[in-house]
Amino acid sequence: TLIGGYRDNVDPRVEFHLVDCCDQKAMADALKGVDVVVHTAATAHEGLSVFSPDFITRNIFQATVATVSAAVANGVKRFVYCTSMARYGRQEPPFTETMQPKPVDPYGIAKVAGEDVLKMLAETHGMEWNIAVPHNIVGPRQRYDDPFRNVVSIMINRNLLGKPSIIYGDGEQQRCFSYVDDCIACLERMIDGDVVRETINIGPDEGAITINEMCKLVANATGMNEPPIYMPGRPAEVKHAVCSSEKARHLLGYETKTDLVTAIRHTTEWIRQRGARPFKYDFPLEIITDK
Repeated sequence: TLIGGYRDNVDPRVEFHLVDCCDQKAMADALKGVDVVVHTAATAHEGLSVFSPDFITRNIFQATVATVSAAVANGVKRFVYCTSMARYGRQEPPFTETMQPKPVDPYGIAKVAGEDVLKMLAETHGMEWNIAVPHNIVGPRQRYDDPFRNVVSIMINRNLLGKPSIIYGDGEQQRCFSYVDDCIACLERMIDGDVVRETINIGPDEGAITINEMCKLVANATGMNEPPIYMPGRPAEVKHAVCSSEKARHLLGYETKTDLVTAIRHTTEWIRQRGARPFKYDFPLEIITDK
């Protein structure tokens, strides 16, 4: 519950239900009278999924199946599912939506399985669907005391605690980072626009950057002068992961309005205002090895 954010992020005008997405009956009760479901709930901890596959996949695959089932049972008109670029695995970037999914870890496998179940149940029971593929979303209001995901927020929080960033591997992993507002604009069009039954990457394909370079941008924003700490690489991590945005530009009018430097500055200001926090290592570890 609220794994990715904080309760005070929710606008007080919103009718709020705290529900376990894995509980189909509870979800069915919560979705009565609902026209559109946007399913973003997940334990989106890709690196942790290699060590806690049961915990991570239950809260992705089972949660998605229960939520889709509840939506169909209530006659929901459209279901928008947020998956992950982990669906593409180690294929040659930039990743395009026409590529066959080839996930390389339990997190990505569970996300793709959720896509398949959504499409099958939606087509069987007459519900519209769209699948969004966000990648590396950054911005204010993201949980920053979670040590297992959201690398930009993790580095900012560590720096504001007076600690240098930690980089796994050589830091030459290449990524594109997506500012949250730019992604929301795409989701809005997938919710109530004419685009239906599409899988679309949302986020930039320009401005690819290495983790080393991103770490320097964070250090500039936070005023951290100590060099990062390098640790052994994470098992099953994809080295270069960049998605094509061509389909989003064509169908959703996507454009990158916020560059990474600005995104890091906004996120740093928000975390600084709320106050840096100790990290919470409260997720279960199922497999403990020297990795």
